[in-house]
Amino acid sequence: MRILLWAECQKLRRSNILLLTAFATVFIAVFVFIGGKTTVHGVDFSESSGWYMATALTWATMFILPAMIALLGSYMICREEQDDTIKHLRLVPINETKLTAAKMIVTFVLSVLIYLLLFIITLAIEAVLHFSALSIETVLDFLKMYLIQGAGVFFAVSPIIAIVPYMKKSYWLALLLAEIYSFSALFMSMSNALKHFYPITAVFGVSGYYETTVQELACCIIALSLCGCLAAVLLVGLNHSQKGKKHEEKII
Repeated sequence: MRILLWAECQKLRRSNILLLTAFATVFIAVFVFIGGKTTVHGVDFSESSGWYMATALTWATMFILPAMIALLGSYMICREEQDDTIKHLRLVPINETKLTAAKMIVTFVLSVLIYLLLFIITLAIEAVLHFSALSIETVLDFLKMYLIQGAGVFFAVSPIIAIVPYMKKSYWLALLLAEIYSFSALFMSMSNALKHFYPITAVFGVSGYYETTVQELACCIIALSLCGCLAAVLLVGLNHSQKGKKHEEKII
């Protein structure tokens, strides 16, 4: 498994997709900052301590980062099939189940790191704006929220990562599907009943961004767990279908 994880990291280093993801992360941080400096009815929202870090987390999860994480995961899973290099890997031979697991593990780690990058950017700007108002407790609370959001978003979009290979389409389809999926969270968040079951908004409940009761927190965790289970079932089915094709090729 260690070799597979190392190999997946090396593949990503040769791709521009990480740069695209980093750019999207920086873009949302800058966009929220500019939006905060725009005054509405004479109010400069960026002058409110903590507003920037909270708003950047919300906007990133509602509009940008789930799509980028879904794109990353789908890219890693679909790349060998679309580049027609999977046939060479099968000649090694290689355990495709372990290979898929390695890709998902790398995607999970990258999801957390992307949110960590966003936290570092927003913390630096927040420190420039309101250094005297920042406390260690506040910073740690936001760090916890950002890291849990990174892990939660991975589980929320994992079914999209898993289903795109079935469609035999470009991994860019994952970007479109995840963007619609995350944008819909805006409407789901308006319902107190639905926001704890819809995976993207459930992430906010798990991370502590939303105040939740024990029952509501349990609903959020169950929603994300079901997403992870669905993704696992889809990926196992995908590997079985690929093994069936491989067996048929040998017979032919």
